Amino acid sequence: MHDIQNDHDDRNTAIDRVGVCGLRYPIIVLDRQNDRQPTTASISMSVSLPHYFKGTHMSRFVEILNAHRGEITMRTVPSVLSELKSRLEAESAHVTITFPYFVERVAPVSGARGLMDYECTFDGESNGASADFVLTVRVPVSTVCPCSKQISEYGAHNQRGFLTISIRTRHTAVGLPDLVWIEELIDVGERSASAPVYALLKREDERHVTMLAYDNPVFVEDMVRSAACLLRADKRIVWFRVHALNHESIHNHDAFAEIAWTRPAQETGTPDNEAQ
Repeated sequence: MHDIQNDHDDRNTAIDRVGVCGLRYPIIVLDRQNDRQPTTASISMSVSLPHYFKGTHMSRFVEILNAHRGEITMRTVPSVLSELKSRLEAESAHVTITFPYFVERVAPVSGARGLMDYECTFDGESNGASADFVLTVRVPVSTVCPCSKQISEYGAHNQRGFLTISIRTRHTAVGLPDLVWIEELIDVGERSASAPVYALLKREDERHVTMLAYDNPVFVEDMVRSAACLLRADKRIVWFRVHALNHESIHNHDAFAEIAWTRPAQETGTPDNEAQ
């Protein structure tokens, strides 16, 4: 049959990105505790389109994804991007994979167990000879306002918030991004807040978490600064952006703060004998 996508287009206008989005697909990701974890992702895949092609081949995006359904991680995303460029005759390719990641959390006093979900995103791009991979994790947290605690005779106002952490890591000796576990970024987010958020708490746990938060009040500014210090200390990380958001409980607005940072070039490098 005639392949109309390969017909010549005479408008002399290249397209930056064309592809599929909103594709819900079962994937398997690396899990520090259990080796692998099945989940369901929302996926966007695209390529650049030269000015002389009328269209791209949409079915090939799903075909390439089918070939990698056994594992979608920072180790396999570069292969997906390479295949997209090769099979679709494109100079650049981009994938965004957003999924819930589940971690079993143990309540601090009762030991009650429950599953917490964290929204995570793999964002990969290949453009010519360069490649990029960004891992993003959104961590729910609890915060107590230091100002409210200082001026109030009774307690202090508190709220739920989120720390969203995005990172790029250095590359290993075999050219893949250095592995940073999702759980490690969750830990950074929770350590930077007043207290963690749990899926299941009994009364004795609520008492513990409430007092823990009250003893550790933080502004959004405190959260991003604390997270930035922890991320800068991790030599695997060469770039990060951390965004703190508080859903304010006594204001008709939210509060946020953000820090982005790039490791100086003299501090980066590829380890000689390391592979993930």
